[in-house]
This record gives sequence, C-alpha cells and structure tokens, in this order.
Amino acid sequence: MGLISEVLLLPLAPARASGWAIRQVMNEAERIYYDPATVRAELARLEQQLESGEITEEEFDQQEDELLDRLEIASRTSAGLGQGTAP
Repeated sequence: MGLISEVLLLPLAPARASGWAIRQVMNEAERIYYDPATVRAELARLEQQLESGEITEEEFDQQEDELLDRLEIASRTSAGLGQGTAP
C-alpha cells in the first residue's frame, strides 16, 4: 500500500489488529480441536465415563461417532496437506 492509503486507513488499525488476533485464536482452537492426540484422550475419557456409569450407551455412541469423525478429518488433512489442522 502507498503512504496515502496507510494514513487514510490508520483509524481502522485497531479493528484490523483485532481481526488478526481473532483469526489467530480461531486457527489455534481449530488446530487443537482436530489434534489426533487430543481426540484420542477424549475417546479414553469417554470410555472411562461409560465404564463408570456416568453416561449411557447411547450417549457414548453419539459422542464416539463425533470424535471418530474429528479423528478422520485430522488424518485426511494431515495426509493431504502435511499439516495437522483442518481445512
């Protein structure tokens, strides 16, 4: 950008910086959400809850399906893009 456009856009700098910060937080949250180690830990915790009677078989099946979907997305993404984050 030129000097004039930088000067004219200066009042918007805080909003642009906030937008950048929000994008960084969202990217990190998405990376953690699809991290295979995180998903496996959640699967283990879910199995413990089922064994201890904290959740029903139906709840377990539903949550397990969601976690396995996340794990599948993570493995497809890491194989296709060489990264561990979702598209």
